[in-house]
Amino acid sequence: MSVSLLGTFVKPVHREGPKFIAVFGVVTVLLYLLWSPLGWLGLGATIWCYYFFRDPVRVTPMDEGLVVSPADGVVSLIEPAVPPAELGLGDAPRTRVSVFMSVFDCHVNRAPVAGEVTALAYRPGKFLSAELDKASEENERNGMVLTMEDGTTLGVVQIAGLVARRILCEVDQGARLERGGRFGLIRFGSRLDIYLPDGTAPRVSIGQTMTSGETIIAKLGDDSPAAARTD
Repeated sequence: MSVSLLGTFVKPVHREGPKFIAVFGVVTVLLYLLWSPLGWLGLGATIWCYYFFRDPVRVTPMDEGLVVSPADGVVSLIEPAVPPAELGLGDAPRTRVSVFMSVFDCHVNRAPVAGEVTALAYRPGKFLSAELDKASEENERNGMVLTMEDGTTLGVVQIAGLVARRILCEVDQGARLERGGRFGLIRFGSRLDIYLPDGTAPRVSIGQTMTSGETIIAKLGDDSPAAARTD
């Protein structure tokens, strides 16, 4: 097998992954000893666990002012919404873009813009399906505010889901993140909400597939309708 072909299937793993993969592997051996067909099912589950925690290299676009997706998945909502109060972003609605991650998506979260983490806020809550609109308000969540060099702010909220019961944020307040830089993970399947700055319109559509750190969500300061753009 060539190196390039091998790289298609073998990916780096997030540091949270090895302990879970090991548990799945041990269970697989026990199931195989009990009854070999069960062992094959366990092997499939172990491979899924490995791919769930995959942490592939991403190539982030570097053009000035771009906002990239913080998560792999599908755009499930685009609507005006007031950011969570604990983020301190005011009570005026902002455009919210929600990206839903299934259990088959890569779950490493990446910064949509470069900036300083000026607020972090965790809030316990319910574990409704992350596809529901009310999950933004009622589910367990962890919010982060990124403040750019010119003072512009952008909110990113990790939201737990029906299966996802563990939100991991790996940065502290005061940290500086580069666009596309890793900042956390959610187990197992959930959603991220992005609250865009005023005067910035999304360049994505509901149902569009996102790649974290690569897919362009918006360009700061560009509020023209997507249909009117030629770039």
